[in-house]
Amino acid sequence: MHMLKTVSDVLMCVRTTSTQTRLSFLSVWATHHRPLSRIRVTVSHNKKTQTKIRRLHITPSSNMSRRVPIIPQDVSATLTSTATFLVLRLTNPGSPSSIHTILSALSSIADISKNVSVRDLNASFSCTVGIGFNAWSALLPRVAKPAELHPFREIKGNVHIAVSTPGDLLFHIRSERRDLNFEFEKQLLDRLGDAVEVVDDTEGFRYFDVRDLLGFVDGTANPVGDEVAEAVIVSQDGTSNGQGAKASAEPGGSYIVVQKYVHDMKKWSGLSTETQEAIIGRRKWDNVELDDAEEGKQAAHKTLTTIEGADGNEYAILRDNMPFGSPGRGEFGTYFIGYSSRLWVIEKMLERMFIGNPPGLHDRLLDYSRPLTGGVFFAPSASFLAGLGDN
Repeated sequence: MHMLKTVSDVLMCVRTTSTQTRLSFLSVWATHHRPLSRIRVTVSHNKKTQTKIRRLHITPSSNMSRRVPIIPQDVSATLTSTATFLVLRLTNPGSPSSIHTILSALSSIADISKNVSVRDLNASFSCTVGIGFNAWSALLPRVAKPAELHPFREIKGNVHIAVSTPGDLLFHIRSERRDLNFEFEKQLLDRLGDAVEVVDDTEGFRYFDVRDLLGFVDGTANPVGDEVAEAVIVSQDGTSNGQGAKASAEPGGSYIVVQKYVHDMKKWSGLSTETQEAIIGRRKWDNVELDDAEEGKQAAHKTLTTIEGADGNEYAILRDNMPFGSPGRGEFGTYFIGYSSRLWVIEKMLERMFIGNPPGLHDRLLDYSRPLTGGVFFAPSASFLAGLGDN
C-alpha cells in the first residue's frame, strides 16, 4: 500500500487503468476535497494473467481537528456561492419571556455557527445579525440606539417608490454549502420558537462570475483591503454623518440596508446590449466602466450610486448582493444588501436612484427592476451581541 502526496503521484500509480477511472477519481477528490494523504493505492499481482491490479482506496477524512474559522459578526466575510436572507418579526415584544428567548438566541449565534460550520471548515460559513429600530426599543430599552438607526424611509419618486416593509431582525447567512445555511436556520428558529415569525426568507446564489441575472458583474465598486473597515465599521469615536456632526453608535458595528428587487426579464431582454450598458454604466462583457454623462443629463446607475463628500472623495459601501429566483415560477431577482458605517450614504444613493439627479431623471434601471421590500438594521459588534444573554 502506497501513500500518495500529489495528483501526479496518483495518476502515475493508476496510469494503466482506464481514462474513465482516472477521471472518476479526480471527480471524487475534487468534489469531496479529500486530502491526498488519505488516498491509497493497493497493487496486487495476478500470477495467472501476469498483470498488476491497482485499486484506489479513498478514506473519508475529517478536518474537525482544525480550528473553526469563524469571526462572529464579520460583515466583510468572503463572498460565497450561497446565502440566506432571513427577516423576522417579534410576535410579542411586550412579553418578558419572549424577550428573554430572543436575547438568549442572539447571544448564542457564535455557538450555533460553530456547531454548524465544524462540519465543513472549508465552507466559509458566517452569519451576521442585524437589529431593527423597533426591535432595539423592545429588546434593549436601556441601551442607546445607534445614532442613525431608524425605520426604512419610503422614497417616492415621480415614477417609482422605494417601499418600506416590516422587519425586526435580519440574519445574513453565508457559506459555500446550501445545507449548512439550512441547518443553521433550522437550529436558530428552533431556539427562537414562537417568539418570532418569518417575514421573508430568500435563498440567494452566485451566478457565473459574480453577475446579476441582468447579465452584469455586481459589486465592482466594493472597497478592498484597508478601505473596508473605514467604509463599513463604525469607529470607536463615531463617524462623520456628512453634515459635520458626529454620529455615535456601538463601536465595531455596521448599518445594513436590504431591498428585494424583482426584474422584468422579458422587458430587459428586449433592449439592445448598448442600451443596457448605458443604463448600468459599464460594458456587459468585460465590465469596463463607461464615461459619465454630461452634468444635468440622464445619469447611469453606477453614477447615481456614487456618493462624494465635499472634498471630492467617494464614500464606499460594501455590497453582498445575490441573485435569487425560479425560472419555473417566472421569478428573477436581486437581493440587495449594503453595509456601511454611515447609513446616510446608502440613503443618499437610493434617493438619487428613485428621485433622480437632477430630480426627475430617475435611475432607468428601476424601469426594469422593482423593489418588494425595504429595511434598515444595525449589526452590533460581536462582543455586544454575545453579551445580550446577560441582560
